[in-house]
Amino acid sequence: MKDLNYQKQSLITRTIIKAAVLMSEFGAESILIEQTAQRLGKALGIDSVEISLIPSAIVLTTLYDNQCVTTTRRVHHKPINMSIVCDIQKIVINMEKQKYDVTYLVKALKDIQPNYYNRWLVIFMVGIACASFAYLQGSDWSAFFITFFASSIAMFVRQELSKRRFVLIITFGVTAFVATIIASISQINGISSTPNIALASSVLLLAPGFAFINSFLDSLKGYLSMGWGRWLDGILLTIATSIGIIIAMAVLNIKGW
Repeated sequence: MKDLNYQKQSLITRTIIKAAVLMSEFGAESILIEQTAQRLGKALGIDSVEISLIPSAIVLTTLYDNQCVTTTRRVHHKPINMSIVCDIQKIVINMEKQKYDVTYLVKALKDIQPNYYNRWLVIFMVGIACASFAYLQGSDWSAFFITFFASSIAMFVRQELSKRRFVLIITFGVTAFVATIIASISQINGISSTPNIALASSVLLLAPGFAFINSFLDSLKGYLSMGWGRWLDGILLTIATSIGIIIAMAVLNIKGW
């Protein structure tokens, strides 16, 4: 791309940072976000793309022929969705191969839609996963089915709270409370001989594994601020889950697992 004027470079900068923000919001690793921004810049004729990542914002600068454009965008945390990250990677590959201009990138990013699974399939699979874990830990069949029921209902509650845009910390706390209340049936009514396994397994859907994995990978690759931010997100979600469990146990006067 020759004779890139300031207006064109500004549009390219705003579009690249939009792609970077989407990737950050939906759970991409920091090094992938940086590499994607640089590849987009190169495909659009930019000499250099410099990017700074923090958990709540992205600062991006493009350099072309001694001309510099810098912009900042806020990052709003959303549920993990790798389909969006994959779609952006496909767009980058298309631009590198076909030599598309920024107009294509603007339209392609606007057309990206999350690829959600059927909510009832998700509920069923989460219930099976938690119940299977309980069975592997030695639960009896009563605890297996109670875990399935408790975790399925908890997943439904989590989906409904997310749909109504509740803060993620509140969503995790309320979901943990509901799961513990339902799973406690196995202990209060003496239905199962392994009630503790049912109580522990029913809240496994709230384990913030993705946040902890990304925090470790970011820190290992030099993105310490992102690593600490994502680690703290995982810690806060874990604390919210623990508070929900503790409140449920206090209400039912259950002494422990």
